[in-house]
Amino acid sequence: MSDPIPSFAFSRTRRVAERAALALERFLHVEAASGIVLLIAAALALLWANSPAADGYHALWHLPLTLGIGDWVHVQSLHFWINDGLMTVFFLVVGMEIRREMHDGALSNLRLAALPIAAALGGVAAPALIYVAFNAAPPTHAGWAIPTATDIAFAIGVLALLGRRVPANVRVFLLALAIIDDIVAVLIIALFYSGGLDVDGLAIAAAGIGLVLALRALGAASAWAYVLPGAVVWVGLLRLGVHPTLSGVVLGLMTPVLPMPRRPGAANDPPTPFDEAPCTRVQHALHPWVAYGVMPLFALANAGVSLGGVDVGAPAAHAVLLGVLLGLVVGKPIGIVAISWLAIRFGGGRLPPGVSWGGLWLIGLLAGIGFTMSIFVAMLAFDDAALLAAAKLGVLLASVIAACVGLGWGWLHLRAPADTARTDTA
Repeated sequence: MSDPIPSFAFSRTRRVAERAALALERFLHVEAASGIVLLIAAALALLWANSPAADGYHALWHLPLTLGIGDWVHVQSLHFWINDGLMTVFFLVVGMEIRREMHDGALSNLRLAALPIAAALGGVAAPALIYVAFNAAPPTHAGWAIPTATDIAFAIGVLALLGRRVPANVRVFLLALAIIDDIVAVLIIALFYSGGLDVDGLAIAAAGIGLVLALRALGAASAWAYVLPGAVVWVGLLRLGVHPTLSGVVLGLMTPVLPMPRRPGAANDPPTPFDEAPCTRVQHALHPWVAYGVMPLFALANAGVSLGGVDVGAPAAHAVLLGVLLGLVVGKPIGIVAISWLAIRFGGGRLPPGVSWGGLWLIGLLAGIGFTMSIFVAMLAFDDAALLAAAKLGVLLASVIAACVGLGWGWLHLRAPADTARTDTA
């Protein structure tokens, strides 16, 4: 007869299971609340950049900041350290969320993920095509990827304003779609917005990845142990010509999604925080800092568009603004709904339970809130200050319009009788 399973094992399993079950709820809660903080930061940046203190706003982000030890010193502007440094932590959380969703979330089952993937790809292609229709020639065509992204925090935050009437699967579908959007955005940045490759940088990045793998093989469970290897990967990608923030995605995707095995002789020890999967544990630790610190600071540093300095009458600036605006507000919902309809009509797909076509339109409209990732791509796409300002203004206007239209549609759709808002999978 086999030995009875000790009670501490049940306790440990239950504790791990409960943490896993709460992961999505925590993520959505933080994203919803941080959307408000992000909105406040963006509004403050706009007011500051268009106030009598505007010179101080621009001077602040150009202040030189020195980081380094001994002979290894790097001097860059505060703006650089926010966009290329702190945003690496943002991309690290994105990478871990993608990794977790691929393991046991919306992306773990290809059949379940097929419709969100198709919808997300439609929501990327349609805005890009609309943008290119207005910006077919250089230099403005470089911004084709700006309207392809969805801001998870803003979108989830606006959806939360509609209250508990929103079906749970609508939230999950929007989250899955936004995560796939992030995957596509990361690939676009890596493939289309990176400079010439430097072999030395590739060697440095490979060495950093090797250190991460070595630490994993040794069973290092503390996140602090990976800070130095992560910094090596960051420096390597910077030298390589790939945007260094992508090092966060690389490290996030390499983070284990299963609890680290206990050392011999510790089987009877009570549960500890390290019994939780590193991917979940580190994401929970970093997510609030990213949501309430890194992202608002990024918004404060980059959303300050001087409205007096944007010449929307100039043909190039006007085309960029219009392409970004229509790409997000019109292209996103049309692309998402149209491709979903094709996948269901001809591909055998089905809408998730509780998600009606009206709910899918709500998802598509809110996906037009681009903000963080769209502004990030805009800064990679344009060196010209006038074009960059026009792109940022287009992103801001589109995000506000998409949020307002989405709220209006959501209010009308969710107050409709149940028989008219039922799920239609035909």
